[in-house]
Amino acid sequence: MSLSPPITPPSEVTAVLRDRGYAVLNRTGLCELVDTPAAALDALRPTWDGLPPDTYLRDGGRYRTRRHSCFVVEGEEVRPVPHRAHWQPVEYNALHGGLERWFEPMTPAVVAQPVWPRLLRGLTACCSALKGQRPWFIEAHQFRIDTTDGIGRPTPEGAHRDGVDFVAVLLVGRENIKGGETRVFEAAGPHGIRFTLTEPWSALLLDDERVIHESTPIQPLAGRGHRDTLVLTFRAKGFQGPPAP
Repeated sequence: MSLSPPITPPSEVTAVLRDRGYAVLNRTGLCELVDTPAAALDALRPTWDGLPPDTYLRDGGRYRTRRHSCFVVEGEEVRPVPHRAHWQPVEYNALHGGLERWFEPMTPAVVAQPVWPRLLRGLTACCSALKGQRPWFIEAHQFRIDTTDGIGRPTPEGAHRDGVDFVAVLLVGRENIKGGETRVFEAAGPHGIRFTLTEPWSALLLDDERVIHESTPIQPLAGRGHRDTLVLTFRAKGFQGPPAP
């Protein structure tokens, strides 16, 4: 049995993020928040087919494919930056931290669509509403977790923070699977919540300083299945990278 998420109306997202450290939007709410029709988002879904394999998985798995690109949003301007490695400190990712991971960039079939800058601007506005207007440094990850190995792990590093200011996890779709439950916990307290995102383009917004999060493994209902997500991280002080020598 999967638990339904607590849905927040778009007009209350800022207040709920400030109060709880997380908020969940359904498909209609996300489209209202970023001022775009659902059909424009749906047009991106085929780009999750054929993502390149993630060759950096240290658990030996073959269940994850992905692309990764970076952007800066300042006011209305959405600016792609030269392709760069994804890097996290070991304090935030004990499994893959400290490693420069070079993934294939996202394709023009995503980033050249008018919906893409609109999505980034709409979500960045939530960050600025909480922390003030400023440039936001965004890393964007297309993920597909499949059941090639019999089980797929959306968060092989376990419950974690990402070392950024805010995180948005958008469910693009799930096919022929069970599991993939989302869990959010207070970073400095005993409370948590669990639920399962099932509606395409529903979204979990997180204040990364206040909560930790994870998703449970997925298993196929029959044959093979997969879970597709778009994960966006927002940081105010530049992109994460290895410390200067």
